[in-house]
Amino acid sequence: MKLQGGILDAPLAIVDLETTGAHPVHDRITEIAVIEVEGGEVRSEWSTLVNPGTTIPPGIQALTGITNAMVADAPTFAELAGDLFERLEGRIIVAHNARFDYGFLKQEFERHGMKYNARTLCTVRLSRKLYPEHARHNLDSVMHRHGIVCEARHRAMGDAQVLWEFLGAASRERGVEALAEAAKSITKQPALPPAIDRAVIDAIPDLPGVYLFHGEAGAPLYVGKSINMRTRVLSHFSDDVRSSREAQMAREVRTIETIRTCGELGALLKEAELVKTLLPVFNRQLRRVSGLSTFVFEPDKAPGEALRLAGGEEIESGSLAYMHGLFRTKRAAVAALRELADEHGLCLQTLGYEKAQRKGACFRHQVAKCAGLCAGKETLPAHHARVSAALARLKVLAWPYRGPIGLVEQDAERDATDIHVVDNWCYFGTARTDEELASLLESPPRGRFDVDQYKILVKFVAGKSRMKIVELPAFGRRETMDALCTAS
Repeated sequence: MKLQGGILDAPLAIVDLETTGAHPVHDRITEIAVIEVEGGEVRSEWSTLVNPGTTIPPGIQALTGITNAMVADAPTFAELAGDLFERLEGRIIVAHNARFDYGFLKQEFERHGMKYNARTLCTVRLSRKLYPEHARHNLDSVMHRHGIVCEARHRAMGDAQVLWEFLGAASRERGVEALAEAAKSITKQPALPPAIDRAVIDAIPDLPGVYLFHGEAGAPLYVGKSINMRTRVLSHFSDDVRSSREAQMAREVRTIETIRTCGELGALLKEAELVKTLLPVFNRQLRRVSGLSTFVFEPDKAPGEALRLAGGEEIESGSLAYMHGLFRTKRAAVAALRELADEHGLCLQTLGYEKAQRKGACFRHQVAKCAGLCAGKETLPAHHARVSAALARLKVLAWPYRGPIGLVEQDAERDATDIHVVDNWCYFGTARTDEELASLLESPPRGRFDVDQYKILVKFVAGKSRMKIVELPAFGRRETMDALCTAS
């Protein structure tokens, strides 16, 4: 079999690794296979067991068939590093879930003082691009779809040979040109800003957190968040950036800072906090909201005063139960009210949100959008009952707990835990140690309601999130992280 066209003509290294686990930092390689391809043809096949210097978990032994006894006399990665580096140098790494294999290789090389960088072609992404009609793209699914037989599944060389067979099948079924074009788009390297070295990008973890772009003299340009920081950062520098504004931002970036969090919630809260604190030039959302507005309905007052538009200075956690809707501007609030009025036949003239006619019914009634309170066709109590029902969908969610709670996020890789302390929709801070938790509980900062934090927290507190939530002792009392995290 010979593959030709575009990137397929470049030197390739089809790689598969077997490892002791899923984390490049903690786990180690137990077997390596490399199929070297040049000019679209296989030039050599090479594989070896690797002594990982640690025990292989029983579950991994059962899956791969590689036992501790088999690797006991095998070479260590340190002994293989020099030869393997030469074998891979200058080649595009082809692997199924390439980030996994590339991550392990890069980590092992760097552990032995060798800087390794390579372009990668992920065959999972290639399969998704070429066969979007299929839902599953794991290796077993690929083998079944294309009738590929592997006598040594979950062994490095066996799985690497499956990938070579898949490339051949894709070439026959979709055509060489389509395969080459798909591979080119997947391996396309983003054009990094002149001041940013590739090593800076490679140092960003594929993990949750917040990233900050700084310009000249450290000026804050942009704050973003992601559950995969490296991928998200790279997306800002892709050749097909979505706007001239993003292109301008990419040109101005001088340094990149990252803050790792235990999970998605921590990243969301930290992003919202930093945007309001730093006011980065290229952030539009999450900045300080000066026109925040909400509706307060008091039916006992005069008709024109019953539905009042309250400003942000009145919006506090203690008064949320009386609020209907949280809008960034007064214009947005009135627009939402008009939609409700159209749907429920409300009289905006009576409510004071439309100029009154000199006599007779309001204009909206004349065009059949008002049920006719202004024309004497219904009573004020009946109208206000419909106003109350219409506003119900906007009602700010009541705090569902008796007091403060902690939302627990855990990072198994670092053996770290974050407890986000929240009360009445106000975020007080995140504790990572007993001392930080004690500080938050004994003398909490003054909780100020923030609409962006509210929208974030609602999804995790009242939504379908599986995050662990623990009720905290009343402010002023001590508690330990372990006690809270182990509480039922």
